[in-house]
Amino acid sequence: MSDLENWIVGSSDTLWTWLVLPLVGVLGVSFTLRSGAVQLRMLPQMIRGLTDRTPTDEAGRAQSLSAFQAFTVSAASRVGIGNIAGVGTAIAVGGPGAVAWMWLMAIFGSATGFVEATLAQLYKHRDATGFRGGPAYYIQRGLGQRWLGFVLAIVLIVAAPFAVNMLQSFTIVETVTSSVTGGAPAWVGPAVASLVAIATAAVVLGGTHRIAVVTETLVPAMAVLYLVLGVVIVALHVDAIGPVLGSILHDAVTGQAVAGGAIGTVILTGVQRGMFSNEAGFGTAPNAAASAATTHPVKQGLVQTLGVYFDTFFVCSITAFIILVTRPDLAEADPGIALTHDAIVGSLGSWAGALLSVIVFMLAFSTILGLYFYGEANVEFMTRRAWALWLYRVLVVGAVLVGGIVSASVVWSLADLLLGVLAVVNLLALAPLSRHAFALLKDFSAQRRAGRDPVFTRDRLPGLRGVEVWEDERTVTGLAPRDDAQAPPTR
Repeated sequence: MSDLENWIVGSSDTLWTWLVLPLVGVLGVSFTLRSGAVQLRMLPQMIRGLTDRTPTDEAGRAQSLSAFQAFTVSAASRVGIGNIAGVGTAIAVGGPGAVAWMWLMAIFGSATGFVEATLAQLYKHRDATGFRGGPAYYIQRGLGQRWLGFVLAIVLIVAAPFAVNMLQSFTIVETVTSSVTGGAPAWVGPAVASLVAIATAAVVLGGTHRIAVVTETLVPAMAVLYLVLGVVIVALHVDAIGPVLGSILHDAVTGQAVAGGAIGTVILTGVQRGMFSNEAGFGTAPNAAASAATTHPVKQGLVQTLGVYFDTFFVCSITAFIILVTRPDLAEADPGIALTHDAIVGSLGSWAGALLSVIVFMLAFSTILGLYFYGEANVEFMTRRAWALWLYRVLVVGAVLVGGIVSASVVWSLADLLLGVLAVVNLLALAPLSRHAFALLKDFSAQRRAGRDPVFTRDRLPGLRGVEVWEDERTVTGLAPRDDAQAPPTR
């Protein structure tokens, strides 16, 4: 590695080990206790929230994205290559025990996901096409620090829609070319990269609503396809399920890391890869959460909490079981997507490799769209000039094209470092602002106990500053005002 890459890798490791992960752990436990374990006790409400009615404007049109569309946009970025390659790396480095720490990270991290999504809803901005928001917005409006929100917006844009999307494009090209028997001709890579860039342009130039329409179709399709593939493989090795579960739980607290090192390596690998996958605390998913039209901020907070579970307990777990039931001996295992690929092909035959290529394309392309969406919200935070948004779109499409052609290992390391910086800024902002999320949760629960479908207006939290929307009940719901006696029963 070059001196620059060595510095980036060293800085990233230090940042994650001594700042990001301790912050994630402390805040995750704190938020769980202060919310009364909202991520566990309100699971039924999370599921119901996916089909919640979308408030309309005076013309009868949806005010913004629906709760389900916002969920699929965030899931598009969460459920990506990390669910295949990242889990493979975690197991190859940390062993089966890393999976248990991924699960634990999801449980406590989902409380952080609830807080950041709820705050994104509270401090969202209304524009001509719907709602926008995210960490940059709640840092400016909740903390009164626009400069810090500006810094976060820049880091997010460089890290997610540029650096990470280059990696997604590279993975698509690499997967396609490696699946060609006898080796792919030299023109195949650039051709695939060009097609991915064209497809990206066709979607993103249509705006956020087109992205939502594509993701609400693509995300369920890719998830079902991959889960079915995984269930088939696990069913073929049903006798191994018990021993695999035992090794996951046993090695989580007693095992040695496969790649060397003590239990600390197992914990660090599992927690870090878990956070990379489900994004709880990163400050990325709140950009999607803010775009939803809903009647109470907590509703979308709960829906996004479900997104953390969906990513980790379904998609990541099926990858872990695919690997562990087919390869109990992880000695000399290749980290990354190769481990998952070999497990699938070894169980089902070479045709399954082609199917995995299709799944990888769907995962990576959906991630490109989701991360583009996040970047657009932050471009609009910094400036409302139309030319800036068009320049951003062109640059993202260009990054996707270049990323598919040029392999730069330093981009991987830079993305890790930038995402760590992003997480630190977001987590430090959540600490003082979290009290508003818990006040909203208290209001939400009180309305439910009163038999109402909860509706929030900003006068319900006196003294709250910086809130732009949530003016009155008619505006929030798209319906005429109603008193408690007329309120429909809680859903």
